[in-house]
Amino acid sequence: MSAHSVPAPLPCPAAIRLHCAGPLEAVVVAALQRACFPEDPWDDASVATLTAPPTGFAVIALDGQEQPVGFAMARVTAEDAEILAIGVLPQARRGGIGRCLVEAVAAGSHGRGATALFLEVAEDNQEAWTLYKVCGFFSVGRRPGYYRRRDGRVAALVLRRNLDGA
Repeated sequence: MSAHSVPAPLPCPAAIRLHCAGPLEAVVVAALQRACFPEDPWDDASVATLTAPPTGFAVIALDGQEQPVGFAMARVTAEDAEILAIGVLPQARRGGIGRCLVEAVAAGSHGRGATALFLEVAEDNQEAWTLYKVCGFFSVGRRPGYYRRRDGRVAALVLRRNLDGA
């Protein structure tokens, strides 16, 4: 395993390798974020700031040809961690990459001292909500009108996963 590989507690799809990313890979992470969420793009500078140590970090999923197919960005503040963004390119979805990224962020957050991991998911994003439930998240709140949509706004569910075995 290279110095930039991230061990995942659960096996990733065979052809997927996880790579620790920081501010230097912000261009790659930002491009993945834009491809996954074109309605809410983040610029390279914002991604670089959010992934800067000591609180921020990112993980990139690479396919068998070493091409980026997914990403996750997170930050840890004291005992709480938050997934800021996570996405898998549309053509690579439904193959276990999202779960692999969630588990890598959970392990990375726990390794940085976090005991709980939080995220927000659009209330109408059933596919993501299902993934997060499988990964051990549960709902702890709701933020009305949090996400913009072409036809209005949708609420965000605030989800939590305990990392300390509780």
